[in-house]
Amino acid sequence: MGTGSMTLGEHVFLYCERGTSSALSAEPINAVSNIAFILAAFMGLQLLEWRPREQQTSDHFLLIGLVALIGIGSFAFHLFATQETELLDVIPIAVFTLVYLGFALNRFVGVPPGWTVLLVIGFTALMGAATEVRCWDGGVILAGPDVQGAKPCLNGSVFYLPALGALIVVGLLLEERRHRAAPYVLWAGAIFAVSLTLRSLDMALCDKLLLEGRKVGTHAAWHVLNALALFLLLRASLEARPSTEATDAIPPDEVEERRPTILVDKAPVEPEAPPVAETEQVAPVAEEAAKEDAAPEARKKVFFPA
Repeated sequence: MGTGSMTLGEHVFLYCERGTSSALSAEPINAVSNIAFILAAFMGLQLLEWRPREQQTSDHFLLIGLVALIGIGSFAFHLFATQETELLDVIPIAVFTLVYLGFALNRFVGVPPGWTVLLVIGFTALMGAATEVRCWDGGVILAGPDVQGAKPCLNGSVFYLPALGALIVVGLLLEERRHRAAPYVLWAGAIFAVSLTLRSLDMALCDKLLLEGRKVGTHAAWHVLNALALFLLLRASLEARPSTEATDAIPPDEVEERRPTILVDKAPVEPEAPPVAETEQVAPVAEEAAKEDAAPEARKKVFFPA
């Protein structure tokens, strides 16, 4: 994957394996290694298909499709190495980065949609500024690609530094909330840091990495490790909840576990006796009083006969 200037109609010579050759077969290892992205997309699709239908969203299919497009675009670029095919390489990468950032902010972190859009727009501006960073006379400047004597820093890898920073920040936020997606995002960030280092060293190690006497560089390793990182991000996306529920970072089953349990005594309750009518209460009282009045007279008749 490359990040050179965007002037159309010329060949691009950015990587060790190609050198200065414009032949289609100049980068066989770099080109073939893009199969890793297709495998990552296929494995992500398989994991999604194993999930219940209600958990499969259009966002998941979009992310999987973008990973496949990254592989196709990068293959075309390393095959033809023209400015036109460089666009096919760069655009899917940028789109995936922005879409996944918005997905992670809203569905993982719980950022409201309006703020998510604003943050993604700000991140887009940051990525645009990163493309203008050049190394010049031992220093770093923010200038266009046509500045005399200036060249891309880190072999053009500065373009990817905002994405690495976003992975680290989002991963740490998820880890703090103990979100199930946190390990996948953090591992993806760690692997991406290694692959970005290898991409930056492609030209520096060009003369030291040979295969049957042929210079190969480290760019193919960048492809393979990137594909692994993208697969982990696809796996992490399966831990997201629907956007309508993205108010916090607690997965649904954990919500059920944390919900307080209310114990209810289900013992049968005896029905209350109906109120006794007032007339029914007076009658027994009158009868008892009459018996009390008649009791002395009865005793008199027994013990003192007339």
